[in-house]
Amino acid sequence: MNPADLVDLHCHGALGHEFGRDGSGSAAAAAHHRTAGIGTLVASLVSGTPDTLVAQVATLAPLVASGELAGIHLEGPFLSQERRGAHDPSVLTDPDLALVETLAATCAEAGVPDALVQWTFAPERSGSGELISALARHGILPAVGHTDASASVVTSSLASIADACGRPPLVTHLFNGMPAFHHRAGGPVAAALAAAGRGDCVVELIADGVHLAPDVVRMVFETVGPQQIALVSDAMAATGLGDGSYAIGTLEVEVAAGVARLADGGSGRGSIAGSTSTLADCVRWAVDVVGLPEADVLTAASTTPASVLAR
Repeated sequence: MNPADLVDLHCHGALGHEFGRDGSGSAAAAAHHRTAGIGTLVASLVSGTPDTLVAQVATLAPLVASGELAGIHLEGPFLSQERRGAHDPSVLTDPDLALVETLAATCAEAGVPDALVQWTFAPERSGSGELISALARHGILPAVGHTDASASVVTSSLASIADACGRPPLVTHLFNGMPAFHHRAGGPVAAALAAAGRGDCVVELIADGVHLAPDVVRMVFETVGPQQIALVSDAMAATGLGDGSYAIGTLEVEVAAGVARLADGGSGRGSIAGSTSTLADCVRWAVDVVGLPEADVLTAASTTPASVLAR
């Protein structure tokens, strides 16, 4: 398979540029990932105020129109405070249907009505049912993530998404941004693995050597199969550069030894704030370190995520 067939559904930037801040920087970040061998790239936006998100979507829409980006992913702001990770807690909120309509209209005005391809939300937030319906009307795939919900709530939400959209829902970076699996409280992990095992959802995995242990990645591949897995980079602005100070949204990030963490954690104790790997790096790690068959890894980094983008 040609490396240019790789499809990254979840990527925040590169070369010091965060997607959406400005057009030239966003184009440079996209070009870096294309040079690394990523043929199809979705730009992810972290949680922000409505005005910020409208401006960011307006900035990225022309890059979708030109084909430099395959679409836009909204990661929030309808996320759990408890599982927010590297999202500004001050902007997290219950679903706002007016914001959905405004962002959809922003894309339509730019001539790319289908620019918004997925939207991550926490299903325990009040109004999530109405959000699913609104996103489905606009052809945007709801993705469950950054959630503290029980397994039953996640199971119900995934089923609602499938009914509304007519296709399997997505789970944003499985294991990260959610409670750890416990044998007396399986939570989102148990619900997502069960659904993926039935072929009823696709789970994202960040295979960068930081977010997940090799044995966990291997377990998911062997449990649900590569047809239900989308490898993603979750790459942030430091990708392609080196250690130092960066930002994700409004939050300060320190990168040390290639690991990005919120600066307010101190001594490396802050939340992981995205990765500094491209999807091609993740593919190599999954093959060389995890020891997975190359064909399976390439399926999870190309065919499966491409199916997520199909409408």
